[in-house]
Amino acid sequence: MITREQAFALLKEYNKDAFHIQHALTVEAVMKWFSQELGYSSEEEYWGIVGLLHDIDFELYPEEHCLKAPELLSNGGVGEDIIHAVCSHGYGITVGNGTTIEVEPVHEMEKVLFATDELTGLIGAAALMRPSKSTKDMELKSLKKKYKSKGFAAGCSREVIERGADQLGWELDKLLSLTLQAMAETEDILSEELKKEGI
Repeated sequence: MITREQAFALLKEYNKDAFHIQHALTVEAVMKWFSQELGYSSEEEYWGIVGLLHDIDFELYPEEHCLKAPELLSNGGVGEDIIHAVCSHGYGITVGNGTTIEVEPVHEMEKVLFATDELTGLIGAAALMRPSKSTKDMELKSLKKKYKSKGFAAGCSREVIERGADQLGWELDKLLSLTLQAMAETEDILSEELKKEGI
């Protein structure tokens, strides 16, 4: 398996925008948290690398999201298991060029990535609306209110989030609550990473 350092270097080869790097680091932190929470602590780095690389092709090839990723990852020496996991977070989604992604999430790690990817964006947007700009003092009821407001963070697909919860066999509230907890508990680690990157 590639190292975390190699994965991050590969990400930055194709992603320069601070927003995309921040999203990758956020999803990495959330995935690592879930690996611990769900009893996969020995796979923590692996879950994190999948989170870090999940949108590798999005900045340069948005119309071919999850279609260009295998080539970029393979060229970077990434194994088939990570490539499958990365592509599976687009399952059932039709990308800009009209292709529907058919790689299905199988492993629990892939299902967690699918379920939390869009949700981290929504929670991050909700945090920015708070005086503290933090997830640490956000309550589930406040998040649910934002979630139910169709105009809020409209780019974060509720349909995908709900499909993700179903794939995991979780109630939506459980997914919202755990992902909020994951972001709150990893916020300081993420801040340090972003500072290091000058973001």
